[in-house]
Amino acid sequence: MNTFEALTITCKDGYSLSARFYTASAMQKKNCPVLICPATGITQNFYQAFAEWLTTQGYDVLSFDFRGIGRSLHGPVSQSEASIVDWGQLDIPAAIETLLYKTQADQVILVGHSAGGQLLGIVPNHEKVAKVVAVSGSTGHVKGLKGRTRLLAPVMFNVIFPLARITKGYGPTQAIGMGENLPKDVAREWAQFCSKPGYIINAIGKKVASAHDYHNQITCPITSIWATDDEIATQANVKDLLRLYPKAHTEMIELQPQEYGHKGIGHMLMFRKSHQNLWPVIEQHLSV
Repeated sequence: MNTFEALTITCKDGYSLSARFYTASAMQKKNCPVLICPATGITQNFYQAFAEWLTTQGYDVLSFDFRGIGRSLHGPVSQSEASIVDWGQLDIPAAIETLLYKTQADQVILVGHSAGGQLLGIVPNHEKVAKVVAVSGSTGHVKGLKGRTRLLAPVMFNVIFPLARITKGYGPTQAIGMGENLPKDVAREWAQFCSKPGYIINAIGKKVASAHDYHNQITCPITSIWATDDEIATQANVKDLLRLYPKAHTEMIELQPQEYGHKGIGHMLMFRKSHQNLWPVIEQHLSV
């Protein structure tokens, strides 16, 4: 038996996204529903246990797959024209509107995992977001990476992706254990955006018109929660993300795995059932 209602989100350009709506099961429902925006190449399945748990805390929840990923991939990935810019300008706005329609709320709380928390600055209906909690949220700037990822990222971005674009027509991230394979433009933008500080800010004036840069207009609170053993969302890269929102109240929450009884948390484990004792940490920062 499904714990969710399967939905189709229709974006402004007519593209359809696969989504799941979870209804609050607690007696007292929270005013703002939660929108879960996924990490690059990660499907909504990954967040199901967390979404179900949030419903027990009184939250209505919507999760979805970005275009070109999971159930929002229509046809071969090599033929997908999806881009990260599309995710921010088209997919997230449509998901916000769908969740507001389903709940009749005025605003949503955005829980963004990695890339899902990096794109608010190009979301046209950003004023409908009451708060952002960016889990493993940072810019992923290559010079701010740590450990093995600092060595592997340049190879993936500068060698694997360009070659695969020619030979396969997509970014082969599945083969290296990094989620679903990526549409070619998603892979290319990921490499471009992480090569310099600021991530999506590098698209402004290029793929994103200056008039559609909303970073300086955003005033909702933004909290980034990351782990000390995260090789991508390092302290330097978290700071790099939060500096992009000069008018927003920002907060950095650093988690040490040992304090919660874990050998590691890294970039991905905060949403795993094995790490569900971290979920109340996320939830306590959802209040507006």
